Amino acid sequence: MSSSPRSRAARALSLLAGTSLLAAGCTVPGGVGGGSSEPGSGSSQGSSSGGHDSGGSASPATSMPTHAPDLAKYYTQKVSWERCGRFQCAELMVPVDYDKPEGATIKLALKRQRSTSGQRAGSLVLNPGGPGASGVDMVDWFAPALAGNVQRRFDVVGFDPRGVARSSPVTCLDDKQMDNYLGGDPTPDDAAERDKVMAANKTFADACLAKTGDLLRHVSTVEAAKDMDVLRGVLGDAKLNYFGASYGTFLGATYADLFPTHVGQMVLDGVIDPAQDGKQSALGQATGFERATRAYAQHCVDTGSCPIGSTVDEAMTGLSDLLKQIDANPLPAPGVGTGTLTEGWASLGVAMPMYSDQLWSDLDQALRSAKKGDGSGLMRLAMQYADRQDDGSYKGNMLQAINAVNCLDRPVAGDADRYAADEKDFTKVAPVWGRFMAWGDAVCGVWPVKATGVAKPVKAPGSGPILVLGTTRDPATPYENSVALAKELEHGVLLTRDGDGHTAYQQGNNCVDRAVDDYLVKGKVPTSGAKC
Repeated sequence: MSSSPRSRAARALSLLAGTSLLAAGCTVPGGVGGGSSEPGSGSSQGSSSGGHDSGGSASPATSMPTHAPDLAKYYTQKVSWERCGRFQCAELMVPVDYDKPEGATIKLALKRQRSTSGQRAGSLVLNPGGPGASGVDMVDWFAPALAGNVQRRFDVVGFDPRGVARSSPVTCLDDKQMDNYLGGDPTPDDAAERDKVMAANKTFADACLAKTGDLLRHVSTVEAAKDMDVLRGVLGDAKLNYFGASYGTFLGATYADLFPTHVGQMVLDGVIDPAQDGKQSALGQATGFERATRAYAQHCVDTGSCPIGSTVDEAMTGLSDLLKQIDANPLPAPGVGTGTLTEGWASLGVAMPMYSDQLWSDLDQALRSAKKGDGSGLMRLAMQYADRQDDGSYKGNMLQAINAVNCLDRPVAGDADRYAADEKDFTKVAPVWGRFMAWGDAVCGVWPVKATGVAKPVKAPGSGPILVLGTTRDPATPYENSVALAKELEHGVLLTRDGDGHTAYQQGNNCVDRAVDDYLVKGKVPTSGAKC
């Protein structure tokens, strides 16, 4: 199904990826239409009545991993699907700790659009990224935009992962505290400022543990992948058909490595490379954002009235200088957001349009206004990035959950001196974004819960072909990551989109969209290395 440039921009900004909160490696939570705080919102065709309906064909008991008999009650549970708007919603019970399946449990929010043909071939499970983005909300805008043959073949199912949105959300700061945290100095210039950054991160981290409790130890990607296998079994699917974007690729790759024989059609769009540690991932994002910003700078210069320079190099320097000026002297943003544009907010405002070239004209105007002393335009873009509402509230908990998941997934041993030393490595590859990104995982250096994950390549031996999508000038998930993952996977197939913005599917490239749809519906696998 085709979509307008503006809707494609919003869709791209709903697909999230991040190494940490301050690494600007995430996009706007929510996305097109967003959805309310209740599972019962949304609009689409393809609804059906409420009440229990497993909608599956495989036996959950026989599709349960043979090595996990203690999990039988989870795989064989019956969920009750109830009407919610034009969709159906339910809750899935999973153990908090998979090593203690008889212990505490939590419920995960689910939403699905039924197959429009009434003759489903299975489910297509979604994850929009983050970590911390809502798969329940993703159904609202993603499912109706799928090609008709995809909607006919699959029930389209979204879920909020553990710790996210409606699924026992990680909670850390209140709205005012989030304002201060996001508006803080992201590029400390001296020891006093560095200590202040680390103190702010420790306050954030300690608040997460105090308010979230023991669940904070159990929101890792491995645990979310195990939840997905329970979901697969409960849906009655012998294999998991899956579309994951951005961080959703990390979740999907983790699932494939844990349950390779349960992998059906799997699309991983805009890759986080599981083999990279935290610093490597942040360096990659710094490179990606720098590349994307240069592409924006070329556009800006080509308009003939670029407010930050008349050549690409001048524009890059002009942007860096503007951020430094705002660091020294924050700009007023009358009636918008907090009312004051700090360097922290300005950086988020510039990062926002890197996810979609459809927003570049908005950045042109915002920078033009900022040069004249008005920070309102950049503040509005930053608010979109943070999903901050006009009333000062934040929609969802993405900017809190992102740290909780990432700090469990990758061990980080860091202090202020390490991050300051890292700035040299980062500024070599990213003069504009390097210092900002170097401090991106500082919160993990003071995280109160020990990491459980390690960086390692995934192979998923025994799976079928897994389709890996990469976009050449993707800021948040650099193209090189997609190339690497396709090679790591035993049966990875790379499809390249030559373009700007974050992710490849449903971004107006018919070549990509046809290839993905044919793979999902017909099992037709593109030639690995094909370019669109």
